[in-house]
Amino acid sequence: MSRAYEMMIIFEGDVPDVDVQKHLSSVGDLVVEGGGKVVTTDNWGKRRFAYEINHKWEGTYVVLEILTEGRDLHEVERTLRLADAVVRHKVLRLPDSEAARRGMSMDAPVEGAA
Repeated sequence: MSRAYEMMIIFEGDVPDVDVQKHLSSVGDLVVEGGGKVVTTDNWGKRRFAYEINHKWEGTYVVLEILTEGRDLHEVERTLRLADAVVRHKVLRLPDSEAARRGMSMDAPVEGAA
């Protein structure tokens, strides 16, 4: 059974936008390979950290809404842990009521699909 997840990824602030998009594309590919789909991608842009992380004060924040089975996200998380450009990432399973409020279902159109 597919569930709704929200994933936040924080990239180092000095990583070019092209590289951020490449990482997001590979994350999307891993989700699709696992039988899920990325419903939305919300790039918040560069934000200042509340405290210094890895000698950096700024990062690029991206939030993804994903529909998939939980076990499919293990490879995505492993890839993000190994990526040098990723400062932090967090995956949260959305409660069913919140997923319904956001209109997330397996029938929802995939962002960027033609």
